[in-house]
Formats: sequence, C-alpha cells, structure tokens
Amino acid sequence: MLEASPLEIEICVGSSCHLKGSYEVVKAMENYIESNRLTDDIKLKGSFCLGHCTEGVSVRMDGKLISLSPENAEEALKKVWEERRNAADQL
Repeated sequence: MLEASPLEIEICVGSSCHLKGSYEVVKAMENYIESNRLTDDIKLKGSFCLGHCTEGVSVRMDGKLISLSPENAEEALKKVWEERRNAADQL
C-alpha cells in the first residue's frame, strides 16, 4: 500500500503578511500539528510573497492559495487535514 505524501503548507513571511500576523499563523499551525502528532504528515515552510498581499496572511494549502488570520489558521488547517484524510479513506 502506498503512503500518502505529506500535506505541504507554504506560509508567506514577506513584509505585508508579517504585519498581518504570519508569525502567529505559523505558531497556530505548529500547535495543531504538534498536539495532534502530525509532524510526519504535515510540513510547514515559509515563503516570500505568494502574490496575494491585499488580503490576510497568504497560505498555500493542498495547492490552494487562501488568506488566513491568526484567529482562523488552526481551524482552516483542521478542515483541510480532515478533508484530505476523508478522501484517502475513500480509496
């Protein structure tokens, strides 16, 4: 059986996103990953400008570019992770 590849998440740490709370978004996601023992399943990486500067913190999760805030980052990650896990269960 093939193992699913890790969920890769890019978080913009450029100046605009930094001012909007990218550090706090990273911390919220790290908290979710660690508390759910998902360090092998979800990989975070910083990125400079994802080209979505007018919104919140730019994040690319599962190939989709979205805008997050420190307040909704953990919930957004939980939703994407559960959707991905449910899709894998259907295989």
